Amino acid sequence: MATPMWVSAALIILISASSASGQGKVTDNPADELVAVVNSNRTASKLLSLYSSQGLACIALQYIKAYQGDCGAVGGPKAKKPADSEFAETFAPACGVEASTLTPITGRLLGCQSKYLKPSEAFSEILMKNNKSMEIVQSKNHTEVGAAVSGSDSGSYFWCVMFSSGKSNSSFVLEGTTAKISRPGCFSGANDVCSGAVLSRTPRVWPAAAAGLIALSYAFGF
Repeated sequence: MATPMWVSAALIILISASSASGQGKVTDNPADELVAVVNSNRTASKLLSLYSSQGLACIALQYIKAYQGDCGAVGGPKAKKPADSEFAETFAPACGVEASTLTPITGRLLGCQSKYLKPSEAFSEILMKNNKSMEIVQSKNHTEVGAAVSGSDSGSYFWCVMFSSGKSNSSFVLEGTTAKISRPGCFSGANDVCSGAVLSRTPRVWPAAAAGLIALSYAFGF
């Protein structure tokens, strides 16, 4: 039996939509890759690798979100930063991190740019601004690290790396087994596949496919 023309056309639309959704998908997490770059830099300088803390990384993502997409507030004469009180009052609860287990942040790197870069490029071109940035990465005071990356509706991409001197089994302890996943954005240590598609707004693939089917139904009189 021949397949009706409208069914064939509908299948083409659905397959195309699925392909579009898969084009930006990756099999890893850019925040995890950023942690790997940081640790590679440290081991190249004969320093110890840092423990990848899921709780600290989630905190880093909340830190990014506090900028509300304002890339101009990162660095330069108009630089701003969230108040320290927000770590316990806002960031920890949003991540499911027990506030009593927060430990001092021994260093942080933050950068923002309108173009998305690979983690290695973001590290060298955005986060390594000067000698001070390298000193932060190679400090012997750190024991753990967490990274996050997120896009915004304004088209800006934020990268953040946070370091702490806490102990891996007693700092940034999660209320559950995993930190709360929040979108948009990715954070390290979450065992979460995080593609470029979730760094900013999630592509609306199925609504587009549905619209195509509706148009077909009118065209063929259904």
